[in-house]
Amino acid sequence: MGELLDAAAEVFATHGYAKASTNAIAAAAGASPGTLYQFFRGKQEIAEALMARYVERLEAAHGAAFAVDGADLPLRDLLDRVLDPIIAFDRANPGFHILLADPGITPELAQAKRPAQELIFQHLDRIFAARAPHLPAAERRLAAGVAIHMFRGLLPLIMAASDDDLPAVAREAKQALHAYLAVALEQHRST
Repeated sequence: MGELLDAAAEVFATHGYAKASTNAIAAAAGASPGTLYQFFRGKQEIAEALMARYVERLEAAHGAAFAVDGADLPLRDLLDRVLDPIIAFDRANPGFHILLADPGITPELAQAKRPAQELIFQHLDRIFAARAPHLPAAERRLAAGVAIHMFRGLLPLIMAASDDDLPAVAREAKQALHAYLAVALEQHRST
């Protein structure tokens, strides 16, 4: 089953979710369509299983990056600590990016990706709570949501960057997030 999921990740990354087919996934895995259907009823079920696997890997890959004990780091260092593993994970798992960003996914698959999105949001909100305890919870959650969407908006550029260009692209993405968060996390600070 792992080989089928690996093949699905490759096919989704290459063709997008909407254009991917179970036949293409089976072929990429070196399996027959019948073998694929022994494990999955269709493309959506494959994508849901792949997303569940990504959520597990995401948690394992980002445990230290999202540790609250780093909340008091200088903001640039905190962004390096959080974003470097996320960028590495996304580039190593392009199928994950496609499943998160593809507008052609079904409502059911959109629901399946919610745990990955919620995991990142919760981790970021905890860091912001420790870093900016003065910030009302609603504003802190808004800042986390905006930061996530800013990064998501920059992700296609990060994914398309060559290995040579990636450091500069990542630096600019971090600079954009730094500019926003330096202001957002300072709101309502009592001096």
